Amino acid sequence: MNSMNSADAVDADFDIGVIGGGPAGATVAAYLAKAGLSVAVFERDTFPREHVGESLVPATTPVLVETGCIDKVEQAGFPKKYGAAWTSAESREIDRMGFRNLTNGFRSAEVLFAERDQTGVDRDYTFHVDRGLFDQILLKNAESLGASVFQGVAVGAVDFSSTSPVMNVRLGRRQVPIKVRMVVDASGRRTHLGNQLKIKVTDPVFNQYAVHAWFEGLDRTALAVNKEQADFIFIHFLPVADTWVWQIPITDTVTSVGVVSQRDRLRAYDGDREKFFWDTIASRPELLDVLKNTKQVRPLKAEGDYSYGMKQIIGDRHLLIGDAARFVDPIFSSGVSVALNSARLAARDIIAAAEAGDFGRHRFTTYEAKLRRAMRNWYEFISIYYRLNILFTAFVQDDRYRVDVLKMLQGDVYDDEPKVLAAMREIVKVVEDDPGHLWRPYLGTLRTPATAPGF
Repeated sequence: MNSMNSADAVDADFDIGVIGGGPAGATVAAYLAKAGLSVAVFERDTFPREHVGESLVPATTPVLVETGCIDKVEQAGFPKKYGAAWTSAESREIDRMGFRNLTNGFRSAEVLFAERDQTGVDRDYTFHVDRGLFDQILLKNAESLGASVFQGVAVGAVDFSSTSPVMNVRLGRRQVPIKVRMVVDASGRRTHLGNQLKIKVTDPVFNQYAVHAWFEGLDRTALAVNKEQADFIFIHFLPVADTWVWQIPITDTVTSVGVVSQRDRLRAYDGDREKFFWDTIASRPELLDVLKNTKQVRPLKAEGDYSYGMKQIIGDRHLLIGDAARFVDPIFSSGVSVALNSARLAARDIIAAAEAGDFGRHRFTTYEAKLRRAMRNWYEFISIYYRLNILFTAFVQDDRYRVDVLKMLQGDVYDDEPKVLAAMREIVKVVEDDPGHLWRPYLGTLRTPATAPGF
């Protein structure tokens, strides 16, 4: 490809400047470098570095294949993830509202990814990953394809006042201007351009907070109904409003465990992470018993600023991808999938823009439409989960809806709205409108607007 089709290209140091070298930044750089564009990735940290978001979904597989990463990920020996499971402390028999196949009642549910074929997915598993190692694999892969990678280099303000954006990067004590034809913000939850351009919007409903650590020797079979599925990702419902626990295998013996709840609950503990974490876990005594018999190998770490959006995710000579564009609660392991797939979609438009010699906003509308559609689907799915999570286990087990739920859990959310969402909305409304409904006590406190935010 001839990437120098416009006059401004002659003076540019690089065709594309990428802010951030995480999964989104590394992936978009890989696609663009493969297409013959000159790409510079500026990463503030030095890899490897710890990061939350350790479980993948199958929608990441086609991207890893296309960028040449899949063999490297396989060789890293990450635990394979064949499915997902949910457990609840609920043991009472309650109104089933016509749902079928509730062999486990509302106490548990599980899915196998292999139950549904997915375009571009050539294996029946994905991975649980140590993000320090996984992210490093992706960034090195981008570099091997020709991207210039600068680690330990922070980006300051980006100047869009001229035809070619200027990225002001800090090299030691010096600030160096780097002229590019276009900027891609892949800065994650630092939301670099979102903050600079003042386009970031706090989510009106979700204000989640997570406290998490790694534990050695956790018995993963303890809460599993099917002991052969102990290495699935587990979501454990708690008898605490709007709160849940993740259980993710990291190695054969190390497991990531995290508590996600509303920020106000942590504030009630005056920021005491230890007490918050262990008191919340204790709401399910059987889970507490399991954790007591482990060795904590990483200190508890907190993650905030979980849910937000952007008024704009594309503009003249720039766009936003991954967490820099949008982030919603991570209940269904969407983070890395959105990072990789938003990079994949954005790269297609960027490559076409380079061929046309035009990086105007109108060149990126296909990317914008697909990403916003996907995030609306995720947002609705997650909102329904929080509003009535007992409904989720019912839909997973019912053969009329199971495949549609599985489609979303696989990360296949970029096209039409899954039909199951309409059925879920209808049942939630029935429960909300009937004060005497037997499911009424199970309604969560988070209630989204009738129309999800448009950002």
